[in-house]
Amino acid sequence: MELWPGPWTMLLLFLLLLLLLVPVLWGYSASAKYFCKMAFYNGWILFLAVLAIPVCALRGRNVENMKILRLMLLHIKYLYGIRLEVRGTHHFPPSQPYVVVSNHQSSLDLLGMMEVLPGRCVPIAKRELLWAGPAGLACWLAGVIFIDRKRTGDAISVMAEAAQTLLSQNVRVWVFPEGTRNHNGSMLPFKRGAFHLAVQAQVPIIPIVMSSYKDFYCKKERRFTSGTCQVRVLPPVATEGLTPDNVPDLADRIRHSMLTVFREISTDSRGGGDYRKKPGGAGEAGL
Repeated sequence: MELWPGPWTMLLLFLLLLLLLVPVLWGYSASAKYFCKMAFYNGWILFLAVLAIPVCALRGRNVENMKILRLMLLHIKYLYGIRLEVRGTHHFPPSQPYVVVSNHQSSLDLLGMMEVLPGRCVPIAKRELLWAGPAGLACWLAGVIFIDRKRTGDAISVMAEAAQTLLSQNVRVWVFPEGTRNHNGSMLPFKRGAFHLAVQAQVPIIPIVMSSYKDFYCKKERRFTSGTCQVRVLPPVATEGLTPDNVPDLADRIRHSMLTVFREISTDSRGGGDYRKKPGGAGEAGL
């Protein structure tokens, strides 16, 4: 007779214990609430990727599949009670390729990106994402451009190929020029790949600024509540006639304008400005 429970019984008991502990920890520990929310956020995205893969696979690798991913991800802001207030979408050129550059704060940037993502626009992402299970496969099917930042030669080659794709297939690309997530409430120096790409293709650059998340999200403090994020689409910056020699000044100029707007709207999102809340946005009763 087996006196010790089998592995499946142990697993079931563990899951039951976890289900009992989660409500307790949720009510008494802000850190536990933060980790639960982030675990669900990442797990839910992976689950949605699994659902999206067979639908996207019908078309194969195609930038039009990004519409499917966007449609499946738009609801997440409501689950977390995050209100996204957008201004300036009229600045998107209606029928030409361009390069979008945006500040990069955390994985929550995905919510702002999906809120304003224009048609035929795909992100440029680090190559490690390609191996992130179903999420990587879904991104590949949606035409996401992957680069290996550790191998400069490969990154330059991918950017040159992307420039040709911009022009030949009327594709737009979204780049986070800081190169990594920045939690310090400002902006890191910009890497110049996105600006070289725009100058090489002679297409406009569209800066997009998302306000600081610090009133509702802080990784260091293990805090994740509901709140408001301002998203501002700035006027396009022309690159016609510019050469690689102009790239450093171009990158610095755009970073300065984005940082100015970032500071302005981050203050406004805390109640210091005159932004009006859009009706029908996410409420305060999220996860």
